[in-house]
Amino acid sequence: MHDSIRGFEEWTDPATKQMLSNLVDRKQKFDRAKKMHLYCLWIAVFTSFCFFYYLTKAILEPYSYSFGTMFSIFISNSVLVIIAVFLAGLFGGVRVLYQQKEKKEKEYQDLRKEIIDRSKDLWKEDAWKKRHKVFDEMKSLFDINLYHGSK
Repeated sequence: MHDSIRGFEEWTDPATKQMLSNLVDRKQKFDRAKKMHLYCLWIAVFTSFCFFYYLTKAILEPYSYSFGTMFSIFISNSVLVIIAVFLAGLFGGVRVLYQQKEKKEKEYQDLRKEIIDRSKDLWKEDAWKKRHKVFDEMKSLFDINLYHGSK
């Protein structure tokens, strides 16, 4: 459990603290997945740009008179074929990372909305009046909004 969550006072019971800790963990996993997807996407785009620029200068411009010649030169150079397959795999990997990011975001948002929906059960009587302190700390420390359910 995170130290800042452990430091919430007596108006937050241990089960609620554990839910908040799980929420923080899911948020961190979502942020890592989002960052990894973005990095891989930019690497794929930049690498593809460089590859197509090279193809334009090395094959398309000198042999533009014949598609058959361009194709045979491309296929005869195994390095170009390997790079093309690598780029296709890289974009496939970006797609997989995007799906993982979406899954982690859904898990995070579902738990966040559950905490918001159950806040009346989690903070009762006097604790209900002080829950805004917990919400403020979650927003300032972890960038998790517990005030309302929409993104």
